Formats: sequence, C-alpha cells, structure tokens
Amino acid sequence: MTDEIKEKLISMSDSPYRKFHSKLLPDTKNILGIRLPKIRAYAKELAKNIDILECENDVYYEETMLRGMIIGYMKADVETRLKYISDFVPRIDNWAVCDSFCNTLKFTSKNRERVWEFLQPYAHSQNEFEQRFCAVMLLSHFINDEYIDKVLALLTEINTEKYYSSMAAAWALAECYIKFPEKTLPYIYQFDSLTVKRTVRKICDSYRVEKDTKYLLKKEFLNDKGNS
Repeated sequence: MTDEIKEKLISMSDSPYRKFHSKLLPDTKNILGIRLPKIRAYAKELAKNIDILECENDVYYEETMLRGMIIGYMKADVETRLKYISDFVPRIDNWAVCDSFCNTLKFTSKNRERVWEFLQPYAHSQNEFEQRFCAVMLLSHFINDEYIDKVLALLTEINTEKYYSSMAAAWALAECYIKFPEKTLPYIYQFDSLTVKRTVRKICDSYRVEKDTKYLLKKEFLNDKGNS
C-alpha cells in the first residue's frame, strides 16, 4: 500500500487492542491494532480507486486485511474481481484475514455458479490457508437448498490434516448439520477423528440444536455418555 495509507493505518492503531488481537494471532507479526469496523470503513473509501492494489509493499497485518476488503467492496465485473481474488489468496497466512476476506465477498450471492467453479482448485490445494479459504467460502455463501449436496461432497475433498483447514471444515460441516441435519450426518463419518470432534463441539455450542440431539451426537462421536 502507499505511504499515505500506511500513515493513515498507523494513526488508527489502538495499543490495548493490539495486545489483545496479537494473542489471537500469535504467529502473525506487524499488527497495528485496528478494530475491524474501522478497516472496513476505510476499505470502502479506498475501493473507489483500485489502482492502489498495484502497490505491493505491504508491511502491516492490517494492510493485508485492507487489501482483501478493497477487493470485496470495489466495483468490477466478475472475472476482474476473481483475478484479484486469485492474486490475493496466496497472501493469506492467518485465520482472521481469511475469514474476514471471505465474508466481504458478497458478490458471490449473484454469481454462485461462477464462484463455485473458481473454488474447486482450492479444495484440492495442499496449502493450509487455501484449504481454509475454500471451506469458509462454502460456509459463508453456499449452505443452502441448491448447493448443500455439492458443499458436503466438496468438504470431504479438503485435506484436513492441518489445524486451520480442519477447524474451517469442522465449522462449515457443523453449519451444514444445523441447517440440514439428515443430509449432513452421513458425511460426518467420512472425516478424520479430530475434525469430527471439532465438528460435534461446534454443533453442541449452537443454540439452534436441541439438547437431546447434542447428547446423541456426543455419545456417538465423542464417546460421551454423560449429560449434555
């Protein structure tokens, strides 16, 4: 990003929030400490001039976050936006940038067929955060009547050996179960034991699932015969 943008971000930093947020991202360096609503507001302002995306000298975590949000908010045709997305995904190296970026890509709702096609290679990637990107995109934009069968099938193709891909797949699978329990239940058996445990715990954290259902899931998948 430009020096002007860097200076603006520095002026928005909050030292106590930096300390708090750094604990959530222990492997991420150069965190300024800017609350997400402020970054979103600034991204919407900057999205009017997408030429700034050509500046490649990012230093701060928030610059990467800002870059992703600009891609989400900018005005562009589908293929242009997808080109920027494909350039951005390799920059993702933590869960916060990944998840915020995915949630900002609201254009997906009007272009699901094309975005679905675009996501396929990421499901088969060996990169942990590319796998997470795919899973969170499915979670954020595709768990509906039209796509649920495809989502469940694609989730089983994501490599869940690494922590952040496993957590994202579990999160998506849990949401699938909450909305489509009968369709989803057979798929839970197809995942590795850690991802299954994470899925069931996510389901049991939800207020949208009945207590008796939580008890049965814990008994089946967590070998928990106690009260839920």
